[in-house]
Amino acid sequence: MAFSIAVAGKGGSGKTSMSSLIIRYLKKNGKGPILAVDADPNANLGESLGLVVPPEKTVGVVLDVFQRDKIDIPQGMTKEAYLDFKLNSIIIESKGIDLLSMGRGEGPECYCYPNLILKKFIDRLSENYAYIVMDNEAGMEHLSRGTTQDINELLIISNHSVKGVRTVSRIRELVTELKLRIKRESVVINLVPPQLDPVVEAELGRLGITPSAIIPLDKEIYEYDLKMRPLLELPDTSAAVKAVDALMSRIIAQDIKK
Repeated sequence: MAFSIAVAGKGGSGKTSMSSLIIRYLKKNGKGPILAVDADPNANLGESLGLVVPPEKTVGVVLDVFQRDKIDIPQGMTKEAYLDFKLNSIIIESKGIDLLSMGRGEGPECYCYPNLILKKFIDRLSENYAYIVMDNEAGMEHLSRGTTQDINELLIISNHSVKGVRTVSRIRELVTELKLRIKRESVVINLVPPQLDPVVEAELGRLGITPSAIIPLDKEIYEYDLKMRPLLELPDTSAAVKAVDALMSRIIAQDIKK
């Protein structure tokens, strides 16, 4: 059964970059095979990893086509088996990393059903991978849909702002309220200048939040993004890489102890 890591937080907190650096750590340290899941309808994890996702290769599009073409299901095949076959065909494969993108359908109210199907499909895939890393959409709605469920490590990301820290607090409250099956959660403050601003630090204290990691604002990530270079290619000297590697080493060590 795969060790699952989910990344959540407000928009602009750097969730996709964080997910990419986690995957970089796992791949570099031989922790594969890895399934990267882009659970954000505005999918861009593939670009961050240097993997091209054709528009038609998303869960949302497959479901659209399935709804239209279900009368043409091959004889002797159930709807569930046919849909499973179609979903398997959209996994983008690469050395050590496979990518599954949710995307979204064409019509209104297209998010909940793709999320439900994505969750069930990932559950079935988990036996084939050592690690699953899920980059979630911004905000908290995915939590209420149950997409972020049965997770070994939930990383709740905040940018260097009071609003981001308050969003972290609300996400933690929602996780408790919904009684989600999450074994462990960690708070990460991302995009931090040389030191935490006293206002942000005070808000963390007021809310009783102790960050598990502080990820520095890294100019190299910005430059790689501008040049459309995969974050997997960042050098070991990158400040953000060093911080994420240290965090992941602790997470892996904690899992081994158990």
